Order: sequence, then C-alpha cells, then structure tokens
Amino acid sequence: MVFIKGVTSVLAASILSAAITTTASAETVNFVSWGGTTQDAQKAAWADPFTRDTKITVVQDGPTDYGKLKAMVESGNVQWDVVDVEADFALRAAAEGLLEPLDFNVIKRDRIDPRFVNDHGVGSFFFSFVLGYNEGAVGGKKPEDWSALFDTATYPGKRALYKWPSPGVLELALLADGVEKDKLYPLDLDRAFKKLDTIKKDIVWWGGGAQSQQLLASGEASMGQFWNGRIHALQEDGAPVAASWKQNLVMADMLVVPKGAKNKEAAMKFLAHSSSAKGQADFSNLTAYAPVNLDSVARLDSVLAQNLPTAHEADQITLDYAYWAKNGAEIANRWNEWLVK
Repeated sequence: MVFIKGVTSVLAASILSAAITTTASAETVNFVSWGGTTQDAQKAAWADPFTRDTKITVVQDGPTDYGKLKAMVESGNVQWDVVDVEADFALRAAAEGLLEPLDFNVIKRDRIDPRFVNDHGVGSFFFSFVLGYNEGAVGGKKPEDWSALFDTATYPGKRALYKWPSPGVLELALLADGVEKDKLYPLDLDRAFKKLDTIKKDIVWWGGGAQSQQLLASGEASMGQFWNGRIHALQEDGAPVAASWKQNLVMADMLVVPKGAKNKEAAMKFLAHSSSAKGQADFSNLTAYAPVNLDSVARLDSVLAQNLPTAHEADQITLDYAYWAKNGAEIANRWNEWLVK
C-alpha cells in the first residue's frame, strides 16, 4: 500500500511537472486584424514564420474593433495581445492610456520609417489612397488628380468614397478645390464640406476593401478613392481599372499592444518579427502595400515595386494622423450630421 501510494505520488508529481513545462513553453500571441486577404497575408508573412522560428503560437482573431479593445482594457480582461489599427486611432488610444509602451530593446526602431513608429505603435504597413478609375466607364479619358472626381461633365458616373470619418476624404476635397498640400492642416471643414456638396448625389460610399473593388470593377462607380493595394489586386485579376498616383494620400496601419495584454513579452517579439526587413518585404510582395522598414525596399519584387507608394514619393502627401487623433471626434460629429442632411 505504501509502495502504491509512493508510485502514485511520483506519477502525479511527474504529470504536474510535465503540465507546468508544457504550459510554460506553449506561449501564444493573440493577433487581431481586419480579416480578408490582408490578414491572410499577415498570417503567411508574419505569423507562420514567427511560429516556426520561436515556437510561439499565433492565434488569429478579428476583425479589429476599437470599442471592444477599449472595453477590454477598462474591464481588466484583455484577450488580445497585438492589434492592427489605423494610425490616428493608435495615437488617440495611447493618449487615453489604452496601450502598452513598446520595448525598443526588442524592436529595431532605428530601421523603421519615422512616419510610422512611435512609443506605442509600430507600422503594420502603409498605403496610399489613389484616384482609381474604370477605363471603360471614363470613356478613354485618363483623370489626373482629385479634381477629376468633381468634374462630372467630363467624367460622368458615380464616385466611390470611403464612408468613415477618418483621414482622406476631406483632404482630397480640399486638394481638388485648390488648397496647396502644405496648407492642408488645420483642415478648413467649411470649405471641404462645401466641395463635397457639389457631388454628394453622385457618391457611392464604401466601408471595406472588397466593396470598393466591386464598385469599381463593375463600373457602378466610374472612379473614386481607393486603397492602392485593392487597385493592384483588380489589375492582377484582369479588371479594366487603372490609377493616378498624383496627390496620392499616405495612410498607415499600426500594430499596438493593448494595456494589460497577457502575453506582452511574446507580443514584443512578434512586433520585432513583423516589422523586420524580411517580414515587411514578404507582406508587401503578397499585398502591394508598402513596407515600413527602410531595408525592405531592396527585397521587393521588381515589377510590384513600381505599384507601391515607395515608388511614388514625389507626388505623395502624408496625412496628418496627429491632427486627426486630436480632432477626430469633433470631425466625426460634423461628418455624421452632413451624411444625413
């Protein structure tokens, strides 16, 4: 009886020890992004290689939900470790105390484009809003800049614009109205909305990338404001679409770690991997979105590289995320009121 009890004790201790060892080694990172082909590419370029290299499992979740992120932090029950967010939200969330400061002993900050890194966020990728158009719907006339959106006589048809109150639409309206790019901020809201009023009846609003592609490829909208990667994907599929890069508006997504994340150390390692030269280049080659790592450009596919914002810097305008982080709530109120008028 004593022998059996002793064996049982040793066995129990061995099982407990194994369980502890397994738990300790089974690190995870819960990664949240926007879904679709973008998150598929993030999994292929970042998550899968990261797991192979570190044995840390990356659990995919989504879509990104700002209200949910805030609720998790405020409740102290944070289920997410790394979240892909828009750049202006990253700044606003940091100011509200919703994010962990990043560990730049792990993440190589000095090789990240300064536009796309701060104490609480590192770029996921950056992209441009470009003037996209359906070649058949515009009758062979190539629009050059944002002013074409407002010229319905020369370019008839519906205009596809991003429906959310975030950087992009107001800026393009002001540029089309003759505002110089270095005079955009602070935004003249009266002037921007007055310009948008001139085509309001012709606007078809899109809220996601797939919807924007459908509007343009079908010809339901003859032209509009699009993420450059979505235009490239349509071209790869043989759709009769093209883009003008003049006045392309640069926007970025950022990777952040919510305050109180349970796997913060593993999250920092994941951020280091995803923002590395290889990680960024691999993602760019899959998506036609631009890399935030300065050493990634040399790793890009030579043909694809010509369709990235990095090849169109001369005509580029970087949107002011800090301005939007500070004024976004006020602008959103006016935006929503304008939409229902």
